[in-house]
Amino acid sequence: MITTERLILRPFDLSDAPAVQKLAGAREVAYNTLLIPHPYPDGAAEAWISKPRNENELSFAIVLRESGELAGGISMIVNRDHQRAEIGYYIGVAHWGHGYATEAGRALVRHGFEEMALNRVHAEHFTRNPASGRVLQKIGMRHEGTQRKHLVKWGEPIDVELYGIVRDEWDANSTNRTILRP
Repeated sequence: MITTERLILRPFDLSDAPAVQKLAGAREVAYNTLLIPHPYPDGAAEAWISKPRNENELSFAIVLRESGELAGGISMIVNRDHQRAEIGYYIGVAHWGHGYATEAGRALVRHGFEEMALNRVHAEHFTRNPASGRVLQKIGMRHEGTQRKHLVKWGEPIDVELYGIVRDEWDANSTNRTILRP
């Protein structure tokens, strides 16, 4: 579990399934993520939560500390051989614009560098979703390029923006050391 000023990042539980289906099932969320389907089928949230994961697949529910409400999800796929990880996230539409993705992303990147001794964390987003790019910039990532027509979502080839941050850049930013709260 990872705690920030306003959030708790914790493993998903089967009791989260109805909220996951509601949040991830919104067309606006599915439209901007590669693997979330729309419509979101009944039982898919339970199947995803129950799916066995190995030690290199970290997946956290983003929970509001004050209310206990599920706001979204964030994950990290770790490649230990190369000391790197990729993060991905979604936030439910009702929670957009509150900085939760930035806060959760910064906490997970911090965890990667400080607890897992990673050397690099990277992410990508659809070009048509510039808000996600702003999140990645706020957590210190640099734009590393564009992959044109790299993925296909709902039959449409889409461009992808690549971002990354390395440990030296993270360590140089003192803001990153003060984000977690007891």
